[in-house]
Amino acid sequence: MKVQVNISEKYREAEAEIRADKMTKEVEAAVDFLQNPERIITAWDNEKMIILKPEQIYMVRVENEKAVLYTQKNNYISGKRLYELQELLGSRFMRISKSALVNLDKLDHVEAEFGGMMLLTMKNGSSEYVSRHYLPEFKKYLGL
Repeated sequence: MKVQVNISEKYREAEAEIRADKMTKEVEAAVDFLQNPERIITAWDNEKMIILKPEQIYMVRVENEKAVLYTQKNNYISGKRLYELQELLGSRFMRISKSALVNLDKLDHVEAEFGGMMLLTMKNGSSEYVSRHYLPEFKKYLGL
């Protein structure tokens, strides 16, 4: 991506313009970052509040009616609902079932299973199935 910065006293506030022939993941990520540069996610580890950045989160899964955030080594409980987290986390996270989101940048490998199912394994070792409802969108992401 070509980047051009123009600094001048005539500008009263910062403004960004992106020119592209089509919407790509790279453009989505740039827009997402520009609109939310300081985005953080809060979660709980017992009685401690933990501050996480979206890139630290590998997967979000609903377990026992609570959203669990999976990082490289730990799991944390969020007080937010899955749809709220999906909005906060941005375009690099994809919904793969009614109860799970994955960070596309943290995917390790994908295995085809019987009946057309797909099992995703993240770089931290956690895994989750893509449900049939979300499979077409995930296949599109893979270019299949």
